[in-house]
Amino acid sequence: MITVTNLTVAYDDLVAVADVSLRVPPGCVLAVSGPSGAGKSSLLWAIAGAVMAKSGTVEVDGLEIMDRPAAAAHGVVLIPQGNGLARVLTARENLAMPLLAERKLPSDEDERAETLESIDDTILAALTAVGLEESGDHLVEELSGGEQQRVAVARGLAQRGKVILADESTSELDSANRERVLELLRAEADRGAAVIIATHDPSVAAGADGHALMDEGRLTWERRL
Repeated sequence: MITVTNLTVAYDDLVAVADVSLRVPPGCVLAVSGPSGAGKSSLLWAIAGAVMAKSGTVEVDGLEIMDRPAAAAHGVVLIPQGNGLARVLTARENLAMPLLAERKLPSDEDERAETLESIDDTILAALTAVGLEESGDHLVEELSGGEQQRVAVARGLAQRGKVILADESTSELDSANRERVLELLRAEADRGAAVIIATHDPSVAAGADGHALMDEGRLTWERRL
């Protein structure tokens, strides 16, 4: 459960999120739309603990989110706009980084090998899900913009979070891959995650369980959860 209460985010004198409250239960998808600069990304980043709130609170399953490391440890996954990938690493290495960070490798050699094999299986499954199973060993800089965006989605899927925050994660995709990613995000909700998608795409909003609009930092509801 995502619970946002009277959240305000400001950058100096610019108020990006203005007194926003919302709740997203497990198993639900909320689309947040609005023009560029409306505050969509700031809302998602605040829920992810990546930016500090001026006032108000964000809770996930009753735990108040205070910073990004705590949010990540609590299963809050952010798929950022612009993909956030390390360009000098391969697609596979980009997926491996957060998985290795969250799983401590055992000192026992056999257990260590088993853990690494499990991580490799998770990575392959995530890349296959987005149609990039043959591109795992390609450097990110060798991939197209759309392929990079799909790698970012795969990285988010591989973490199997309890909260998935997707910031414009379909913006550079063709219609077939856009539908593929939306189906994957819906599958994350079906397994019990709470999903929020920031989007400019009316079809994405139409397929969500709830739809909110943001404008000048303020949120209004088109369709409540």
